Amino acid sequence: MSEAGIDAVLFDVDGTLLATGGAGGVAWQRAFEELYGVEANISEHTDAGMTDPEIAAIVFREVIGREGSPAERAKAIAGYLSHLSDTVAESEGYRVMPGVEELLPQLIEKGVLLGLVTGNIEAAAHIKLARGRLNGFFSFGGYGSDSPDRTEVTKQALRRGELVSGGALAGGACIAVGDTPRDVEAGHGAGIKVVGVATGSYSVEQLQDAGADWALPTLERDFPA
Repeated sequence: MSEAGIDAVLFDVDGTLLATGGAGGVAWQRAFEELYGVEANISEHTDAGMTDPEIAAIVFREVIGREGSPAERAKAIAGYLSHLSDTVAESEGYRVMPGVEELLPQLIEKGVLLGLVTGNIEAAAHIKLARGRLNGFFSFGGYGSDSPDRTEVTKQALRRGELVSGGALAGGACIAVGDTPRDVEAGHGAGIKVVGVATGSYSVEQLQDAGADWALPTLERDFPA
């Protein structure tokens, strides 16, 4: 356990650990153009913090104009994934967020177990992390491929953390880190505290208003663990 009494930290990916510079949106656009011949501008139809299954469903409803079947939505997600490696590699705006490269090894050195809690499907999360060489820090996670509901994604991450730790994790000794009110709501829904970090689309004040237990401008200092 760390000096702050925290055994595990669950990190969101987009807007928290890194920014892809729009690579995810481009991959979705290419997938829907390839499959259905439509222009799907993801930013016009979705909000930060949504899971990949939510995004696929919304694009079908708002761009194609009908509810996609489960098989169609799965095919769209597969198409998105098939383009993501290229769009991440091509992105000129890809960056790791301030403080991340310093914080992750510091937490591991303190004995803190690191996991992911993200709306990305599992493979997409690791494609995004790979360019920043961040994959090696995380031993478990909860993903959009587990559930379209972020609270359930967080609960799944905690269950996997219990397995990885051999049952040593206690719910109160875990915290989540995210950049959106959805992350705050999901963490609290799963019974853990949340660090809000204003490196995405929301300010410190907005994250405080959403109920974050801590709200930081970046992860460069004042992290609670």
